[in-house]
Amino acid sequence: MKVVGSVIARLGSKRLTFKNILPYKGQPLALRAISKLLACDFIDRVVLSTDSELIARTCFGEKVEILRRPTNLSGDSVPSVPVFKHIVENFPCDVHLNYNCNFPECEKTVFQQAIELAFESGEALSVPYAAWAQTKERLENYGDPMHITATRFESKDIHPVDIHTMEDLLSVHRDQQSDFYWKSEKENSG
Repeated sequence: MKVVGSVIARLGSKRLTFKNILPYKGQPLALRAISKLLACDFIDRVVLSTDSELIARTCFGEKVEILRRPTNLSGDSVPSVPVFKHIVENFPCDVHLNYNCNFPECEKTVFQQAIELAFESGEALSVPYAAWAQTKERLENYGDPMHITATRFESKDIHPVDIHTMEDLLSVHRDQQSDFYWKSEKENSG
């Protein structure tokens, strides 16, 4: 069974500008997601699908493959399924797994579970929505991409905040890092 893992990252985030390349624990969100997929020995190839040269250059590395997303798949209202189809057309596989970089804290066991369930049922989606996997056959015959047909499974191995705002990003940082004290300017000068 050949598995392709993907991260899809557009530059045009409306709520949090440049979200996909903002740092989390010192690494851009999209690059962190790619690194997590690359660390999985059960994933054969890792692809970044993006409309942005800046995101591509930020995430470029010797093992990630970059797929330029066409304009017709880059708008705000484009569902994920056509983007996944584009990835599989260019990187044939038996199962496709997408890791949503909006969830930077996600264990690789979630990826394994999504792949196994997709292999059994055709499609699987974690709750929270960090990992989404489909067989090649399911993608080829998907139907309405706005009607998600995935078998859903809950996981406590995903931090529940879906990052869309700066406060969301700070919330995940705060939950995953020890607290610290910010000195005021007055304290620093005295």
